[in-house]
Amino acid sequence: MSIEKKLSSQLIYQGKAVSLIVDIVKMPDGRETTREVVRHSECIAVVAIDEHDNIIMERQFRYSVGKSLLEIPAGGIEHGENPVNAVRRELQEEIGYFPGKLENMGGFYSSPGYGTEYLHCFLATDLKPSQLIAEDTAEIELLRIPPIEIPKLIASGEICDAKSIAALLTYLYVRTNK
Repeated sequence: MSIEKKLSSQLIYQGKAVSLIVDIVKMPDGRETTREVVRHSECIAVVAIDEHDNIIMERQFRYSVGKSLLEIPAGGIEHGENPVNAVRRELQEEIGYFPGKLENMGGFYSSPGYGTEYLHCFLATDLKPSQLIAEDTAEIELLRIPPIEIPKLIASGEICDAKSIAALLTYLYVRTNK
């Protein structure tokens, strides 16, 4: 496999959550081309299972797509925080529970064609009520969905968020093959 060589790099935008970098690279065949890269910190995505074996999901408005989406709890890993602590914090902020048990289910890049965001995927069980207050979680609607409904919700487009689809299908595979 050939690797592209970076010739130059320019920071175009630096925001709170993302930065945009434009690189000029040399291709293996000698041609030069441009690569636009959205840099984003690592994140976590969590399949949280309640005491009745339902998956706790969130419906929340996503400004970038202009509509509410059905998603699993997820969020950024803060500077100096490890993925497990990020899961514990995000679950308390978003769904009001502390996970008694966490299982790492792997991870994935959300959009490697142009972005660096990597999501650590976890299964959270043995949930205990515990609320942390966060500034942007007031409009989250919680839903409890039986696992048997997940494939239908994905196939119908009701669940159309890539991180949720990847994590839920991983969970269903792990659950079936234990």
